[in-house]
Amino acid sequence: MLARRNLLRPAARLRRSRRVGAGAGTGAGRLWLFDLDNTLHNTSHAIFPRIDAGMTRAVEQALGVDTATANALRKEYWQRYGATVIGLVKHHGIDADEFLRMSHDFDVRPLIRSESGLAAKLRRLPGRKVLLTNAPYHYARAVLRHMGVLRQFESLWSIEHTRWHGGFRPKPSPALLRHVLAREGAAPRNTVLVEDTLANLRGARRAGLRTVHVFHPGTPFASGLRQRPSYVDLRVNSVSELLLSRRPLR
Repeated sequence: MLARRNLLRPAARLRRSRRVGAGAGTGAGRLWLFDLDNTLHNTSHAIFPRIDAGMTRAVEQALGVDTATANALRKEYWQRYGATVIGLVKHHGIDADEFLRMSHDFDVRPLIRSESGLAAKLRRLPGRKVLLTNAPYHYARAVLRHMGVLRQFESLWSIEHTRWHGGFRPKPSPALLRHVLAREGAAPRNTVLVEDTLANLRGARRAGLRTVHVFHPGTPFASGLRQRPSYVDLRVNSVSELLLSRRPLR
């Protein structure tokens, strides 16, 4: 795993050291693991098309294949491994860091769309906040910074941080979630994953976490969902709704 001390702001580490273990059994003692895309911002609005184009272009360049082949491989590896980069590393030996940089090499600033006052809303949510995303670190940090919410998160776990023992273990891996909780000093019963992807919420429940489904119609397999699955504790449409609906998670 990459050295996380290089990826955290010093102020965030100090804030965490004062608060770990405080408020046990209350909202202040809770750890919130937030997904990024289609959870904290509307990625389907403009960013997903740029990611799609960048991913296809990066596969073409990395493997020297045409667009149709690149798209077919992207789909196959995403379905098999949860992330295209895993299949490319496993079957083609590509440089993961270079691929992640190439596939997300665009300016996020004009493309971001999120609910207003999000930083203040996150501050009102009792407990520690950590970002847990299958996206690359440089992209996740840029999005949080330009949304004005970077300072609300104590640490950022990106797909680069899911790599240990020679392989990637991104969401929905229960092993990843247990690893993150061990590093963050949190118990599963005091941790909530806030996420738009049902498969990731199912993995969180297997690891003993509480779960919040942020419904977004642009998320794959979300549009036909009518009932809340048994592994989802709470279903909301936004962070604002989460603030209004905290009581069922207590």
